[in-house]
Amino acid sequence: MTDPTSLIIMGAAGKDFHVFNTCYKDREDVRVAAFTATQIPHIDDRAYPACLAGPLYPEGIPIHPEEELGELIERHSVGEVIFAYSDIDETYLAARRALVEGTGAVFRTFDVDATMLLSSKPVIAICAVRTGCGKSQTSRKVISLLRERGLNTIAIRHPMPYGDLSRQAVQRFATLEDMRAHDCTIEEMEEYEPHIRNGAIVYAGVDYAAILAEAEKEADVILWDGGNNDTPFYRPDLWITLADPHRPGHELEYFPGRENFERADLILINKVDTAPPGGVALIEASALEHNPDALIVHAASPVSVDDPLTIAGKRVLVVEDGPTLTHGEMKFGAGVVAAEKWGAAEIVDPRPYAVGQIADTYAKYPDVGAVLPAMGYGEAQMRDLQATIAACPCDLVLVGTPIDLPRVIEIDKPHMRVTYDLAEEGTAFIDAIEHALQRAERVE
Repeated sequence: MTDPTSLIIMGAAGKDFHVFNTCYKDREDVRVAAFTATQIPHIDDRAYPACLAGPLYPEGIPIHPEEELGELIERHSVGEVIFAYSDIDETYLAARRALVEGTGAVFRTFDVDATMLLSSKPVIAICAVRTGCGKSQTSRKVISLLRERGLNTIAIRHPMPYGDLSRQAVQRFATLEDMRAHDCTIEEMEEYEPHIRNGAIVYAGVDYAAILAEAEKEADVILWDGGNNDTPFYRPDLWITLADPHRPGHELEYFPGRENFERADLILINKVDTAPPGGVALIEASALEHNPDALIVHAASPVSVDDPLTIAGKRVLVVEDGPTLTHGEMKFGAGVVAAEKWGAAEIVDPRPYAVGQIADTYAKYPDVGAVLPAMGYGEAQMRDLQATIAACPCDLVLVGTPIDLPRVIEIDKPHMRVTYDLAEEGTAFIDAIEHALQRAERVE
């Protein structure tokens, strides 16, 4: 019998664990020597625990910084490296491929089909070509439409297990208190809270087979709420992919968002109310060439605030969703749209006042610009975010994050939340949902 192939999975505390669980956990012909971690702070000094890794890994699997990849390949005589995280441009991906292949190892991206589990319930997947396209408001809209039809829809969210993995295998969130009980970061709360406030139950965690089994006990329909531009963890009956006309061309230039774009049943071009018409036309042309069978739907992303008149003439600090601004590379979000729409005198640049890990974020992502990314992957980062807001001279703080940020950090200035929804054009969107449900019923 030949020795098992030594393998490394490159990840960011999400898809990497799912790839292991679905493709390698019980295989005796391979041995996963390590995970590498990047993108998310403070996740590269842990181990994937034995209770999740299974009997072939009684000591668990170590997690190392991605910067150690070359050394790890040599140390463990690695024959194959699997790339398993998302929102990565082709240049970045090519550089990692060159590094791995330069050592003599084989480089592969994760197997999309092998990582999509089958559900006994209809599955609608909400994915995107980039971070920040509008998946959250689309997911909320789909759940509301299904609720109107009397269907209990359970949202299963892309993983964000940034804490104790052994305690995060299966997580269920039905109330805001559930988020506190699970010690959620701001990034986690930003994804779970809108669903909870919308009256939906959310599952997330690490073991997505176990998560599905629990969700199916109470669901009529499963809604896959994807993260970044990752592919679905469950095989969908309707695959919806959002594209952003503010970033035309990105639908073909980022991994694995291009997979979502080319495989989608429905391509939703969002933000048409604020995007240049040329951006919409470019995405439509890409769809015609690369996914001609997909249904194309346009949607607006209207913003709202409690008191628009308060914004007029004010010097405002705009706080936006962190991942959208950082590795999502967007220059603005709902907060900036609201500031401009209702006549703010100035958007104050927070960079001179940034402290601690927020200053580090600007150094790592120098193109973020004059908005404040709501980074909160841990208590220290949340304190630094609060201190940065406190130090910034402004008349009003506009909070454009999915979460009600003043609920988790103190904002010692007048502040107002900016919310946003999906307003799709025509009936094609709901017609596609109805058709997918009917198709799933016929299969059953």
